[in-house]
Amino acid sequence: MSELTFEGVRVRFGGHRHGLTAVDGVDLTVPGGSVVGLVGESGSGKSTLARAAVGLAPLSAGRILLDGEPLNRGRRARPPLQLVFQDPYSSLDPRMTIGDSIAEAMPRRGTGRRAEVARLLELVGLSADRARGYPGQLSGGQCQRVALARALAGEPRVLIADEITSALDVSIQGAVLNLVREVQRELRLSLLFISHDLAVVRYVSDFIAVMYLGRIVEYGPAEAVLTDPSHPYTRELLAAVSEPVVGEADPALRAVADVEPADPHAPPPGCRFHPRCPVGPAVLDDRDLCRESEPVPQGHRHLAACHFAAGS
Repeated sequence: MSELTFEGVRVRFGGHRHGLTAVDGVDLTVPGGSVVGLVGESGSGKSTLARAAVGLAPLSAGRILLDGEPLNRGRRARPPLQLVFQDPYSSLDPRMTIGDSIAEAMPRRGTGRRAEVARLLELVGLSADRARGYPGQLSGGQCQRVALARALAGEPRVLIADEITSALDVSIQGAVLNLVREVQRELRLSLLFISHDLAVVRYVSDFIAVMYLGRIVEYGPAEAVLTDPSHPYTRELLAAVSEPVVGEADPALRAVADVEPADPHAPPPGCRFHPRCPVGPAVLDDRDLCRESEPVPQGHRHLAACHFAAGS
């Protein structure tokens, strides 16, 4: 079991004047053999962080470690991380058979590859006969199973799943989630599971990290974060999926409910969430600190990047 660590990771696209910092100073650990759910709204930098981990997005600063050592990205090195993408159809070559797609990812050449393809297909709940078919002959859920088998063919030590159920029908999302969890446990893999759906993240994760505008704002054990969140943004995410409360809404929440998310090209100073925060300077007069100082995720029940985190 391997531990994946992000240390001060920064990913920036474009030039100095008109660029976008999609990931900004992220520190995050995926403990060996555990599932870390990474959650946040669209545009928060989740997928960019995943792409940086597998070398598809260049780092502007920081480093990514596996068991304390920098990742070896040499051409002949076996990739220790594998990424399963959101769209199962676009991640598979429609001109290649399913068996060839899986075999292509195997680090070893020679005999026995056909048997290994059959084993991997059966591991993800598909018949070995599917190896002769093509992606266009499969449903979305079946294609995602093939994409998972292809990722496992690379014999990864860490698996990254990026919104792998968001393109699937609700009726088959649960089956794919069960499969991912079963495979992770059977192979004792470390897993970074990315989603914007808190219910999905709750189901599969041991730990949860919450991301907003390129930064981690809260991190802790899944049950603790979801039942007793410290950061206002985490509480906002949970409120968005909970049952509406009958009666008059909290005035503090009403005051910031219609505020648009900050422009990621020009994030606000201090705490990036402060324009939308129900306990920040938009609501309370004595919270100028939120505008002036970047909060450090220390000294709270969870790692919460908030000057006034609940329970601190």
